[in-house]
Amino acid sequence: MHLFGSSTTAKPGSSPHIKDSGIATFAADVLEASREVPVIVAFWVAGSGPCKQLLADLEKAVIAANGAVKLVKVNVDENKEIARQLRIQSIPTVYAFKNGQPVDGFMGALPDSQITQFVNALAGGEGGAHDHAAEILELAEQAFAAGDIGQAAQAYAHVLQDEPGNPKAAAGLARCYLKTGDLERAKTTLALVRPDDANDEAVRAVAAELSLRESAAAVAGKNAELEAKLAANPNDHQARYDLALALDAEGNRDGAIEALLDIVRRDRKWNDDGARKHLVTLFEAMGPTDERTIAARRKLSSILFS
Repeated sequence: MHLFGSSTTAKPGSSPHIKDSGIATFAADVLEASREVPVIVAFWVAGSGPCKQLLADLEKAVIAANGAVKLVKVNVDENKEIARQLRIQSIPTVYAFKNGQPVDGFMGALPDSQITQFVNALAGGEGGAHDHAAEILELAEQAFAAGDIGQAAQAYAHVLQDEPGNPKAAAGLARCYLKTGDLERAKTTLALVRPDDANDEAVRAVAAELSLRESAAAVAGKNAELEAKLAANPNDHQARYDLALALDAEGNRDGAIEALLDIVRRDRKWNDDGARKHLVTLFEAMGPTDERTIAARRKLSSILFS
């Protein structure tokens, strides 16, 4: 297996700010180097037209930045361990690192103008048309509320093209995928959010909703079976918990909340406080101002402090 070592050199005439890297030098080329200047990492494979075009556009923009940002290219076929650790799910993929941490990124090819904007923003230039993004996000929210998921998804994707990693747009697009039942795409979209934006309220809400959907997958549609178990033994807390998941999976969130509250009422410490913890996830998904959250929090407090 070929590994790029410390002897890796740039091709004659190429920029000193652009280099290939691999498992042997990734820490020095990316993590350590990004403490001095932002480092863009492009994951690519040979024979891919989109990869070839993206690398050419990135190289041009990085050369124009004149040392304000660096580009490191990683051949995924030769460095599968790096791709696995960074959870690269499609090619090409681009990550930007600062101070040893990924702070931005995108998947797939982008127009040359947007790549230039991406590089310039990292290099300290203007961050983009934030006012325009806010307008598009508002339109996306209105479309989603009206049930036009396709239009909302297009609007969120438009913002992500202009501002890769925008937390509101990523959360909104992930929510659209959740609405259509595409959990994998929702998860992939959320992964675009930079780490320092992970606590954005919209991101937390969608992440919680995704967690709820995944946890309910195993029991969805088993309501009758679970209800029969509870009829035979009302204190079968696992059956009641699974029923709460199944109810939520079919859109009956009120029923799910009541089932979980009933578990807390009967045995608040069951399964390491599992019912209360799941209620907290529901609250996160619905948001703090949702009427269901407010009412359920009151009921939960009444039970816990009675």
